[in-house]
Amino acid sequence: MIKHVSLAHGWYYHYRIHSDKTNILCNNGYSKLKSFLEETMNKCPDEHFVTGPRSSALRFSLSVKLKEDLNHEVSRLALQGLQNMEQYKTGHSKVQMFMLQFDNNSISVETPIWMHSNEIKDFNKLFGGTTEPLSGHIDLLRVENDKKVWIWDYKPKAKCEKYASTQVFFYALMMSKRTGIPLNKFMCGYFDENIAYTFKPDIKMLKQL
Repeated sequence: MIKHVSLAHGWYYHYRIHSDKTNILCNNGYSKLKSFLEETMNKCPDEHFVTGPRSSALRFSLSVKLKEDLNHEVSRLALQGLQNMEQYKTGHSKVQMFMLQFDNNSISVETPIWMHSNEIKDFNKLFGGTTEPLSGHIDLLRVENDKKVWIWDYKPKAKCEKYASTQVFFYALMMSKRTGIPLNKFMCGYFDENIAYTFKPDIKMLKQL
């Protein structure tokens, strides 16, 4: 069963959870992730998404060692979504809904996430002097066969992206803060139907700024 709520966070974000897959994939050490997804579905703190910085708008680079993959599973799934989900208007929606419905590892889309200024060192320096929460919406959350929680962002022209790795790094960091799951249990990536880029997030990446 897919649960759905529309969130008015400057734009309408359609947050969805596949309950059955979440129950299965989060029953082995990721109960905190399941609890977060369900609690946020029932009551999202909308005030955190009003005026603060957005992860998708960050314009600085991290020292990330990207792995490039021309035959990744998520790219193949993205292609199927683009070709078969005519009922949805945007490429994002086609990819997200195909994977949420038909991919065994995808558990949620447009997951709202945030982090407070007291949760990392030099927050106001990183984000332009503000103390308002950093926020964002994760395109795709998967628990993959390596037992890691994967943070994915669909980028229609992934090869041209300059700051996507920064965006998904902070998604992973925010999810770690919200759930208490260690950052080393996460992996990050962004992709289109042709190529995927992946990396392992590490808090040391912030110290290199």
